[in-house]
Amino acid sequence: MLRERLLAVRQEVAKAVVGQDAAVSGLLVALLCGGHVLMEGVPGTAKTLLVRTLAASLSVQTRRVQFTPDLMPGDITGSLVIEAGGGELTFREGPIFTNLLLADEINRTPPKTQSALLEAMEEGQVSADGVTRPLPRPFLVAATQNPVEFEGTYPLPEAQLDRFLLKVVLPVPPREDEITVLTRHAQGFDPRDVAGAGVRAVASAADIEAAQVAVRRVQVSPEVSAYIVDIARATRTSPSLSLGASPRGATALLRAARAWAWLSGRDFVTPDDVKALAHATLVHRLGLRPEAELEGVDVSQVLASALASVPVPR
Repeated sequence: MLRERLLAVRQEVAKAVVGQDAAVSGLLVALLCGGHVLMEGVPGTAKTLLVRTLAASLSVQTRRVQFTPDLMPGDITGSLVIEAGGGELTFREGPIFTNLLLADEINRTPPKTQSALLEAMEEGQVSADGVTRPLPRPFLVAATQNPVEFEGTYPLPEAQLDRFLLKVVLPVPPREDEITVLTRHAQGFDPRDVAGAGVRAVASAADIEAAQVAVRRVQVSPEVSAYIVDIARATRTSPSLSLGASPRGATALLRAARAWAWLSGRDFVTPDDVKALAHATLVHRLGLRPEAELEGVDVSQVLASALASVPVPR
């Protein structure tokens, strides 16, 4: 069955990646919504390994781009090249023409190159030399950023952050999980050899597209829609925030909650689905006021307060 095949992806990823269940769930939700994920974590928390393992368990094409200060937009989207034989200009596709793009350390490249991803993420296409070329389906950008090293980085502008359906934080694993990681490495696990860890493809690109259709059929009651709108509006009136959730943020929360409900085996969205995805969907869309930042206010706490202030529909 379709749902079982996609849920089996979690077990496959767990063969290579220990612990990061929330991140795996976030990537699955984004795939089912046709959205994109921003992954944040200190170096060494298996961000790259997670995306590579996910691609291996889904039998989809994946490519990785290491973002650097000298990376140009054409290095991602592709560019026109002169053929050696006839001297004709032809378009050579860039690494973005794939199903699963790992944009490693996206905040290391200047805004001009970051913005090259915008059309691809929003429209699923690339325009070059006046020609629009569609990207493969499904298409997911999993971008990573390092939260501790800000020297030589270009923080993503709000407009680009808003394009990411979810932001997932990969924490340093707890002691037991870290012991498991070291035990696996002592037994010969090689993070470069995902197939050697026994990871196999359990779902296809066609399965993902069929699941996306099924997710769009999940029912959302007027009460739950109103609940989502009230949460978004509560962030806009928070005294600690200079930037609340936009209507795009509210629709993103609706889409994510639908996918979560479908993965949970239901054909309708509950307020609990909304609450489960609210932080991952909204926290990166919120901006703190400078005075709140100086006081050490955490944006997650502000969002939690806004959530708590909205009455839950019965």
